[in-house]
Amino acid sequence: MRIARIWSARATHENWPEYQQHFTRSVLPKLREIDGYLAANLLKRDNGREIEIAVITMWDSWEAIDSFAGADRDAAVVGPNAAALLIDYDRRVRHCDVALSDTASGRR
Repeated sequence: MRIARIWSARATHENWPEYQQHFTRSVLPKLREIDGYLAANLLKRDNGREIEIAVITMWDSWEAIDSFAGADRDAAVVGPNAAALLIDYDRRVRHCDVALSDTASGRR
């Protein structure tokens, strides 16, 4: 079983680079330490007024997600440093079972 954890937020154009750096330097190393963490995607959409952010992390079990999120697995995990860079963010996340996943591994 694979589970996708989906969260979204919004940032100013000015704060986006710093948020991306925070995600790369602070969030990813912590995720990589959790047994059962599989992957993360940081998505960005510039709507002209602000940057829309979506984060999709992949997990191999509910226990792995609980190791990350704690007792309330649907609560967003957003530290004060990240929150300070965001206009707004989801306080709750969504989880979806991954029905199909495909990659183009080996293709260039």
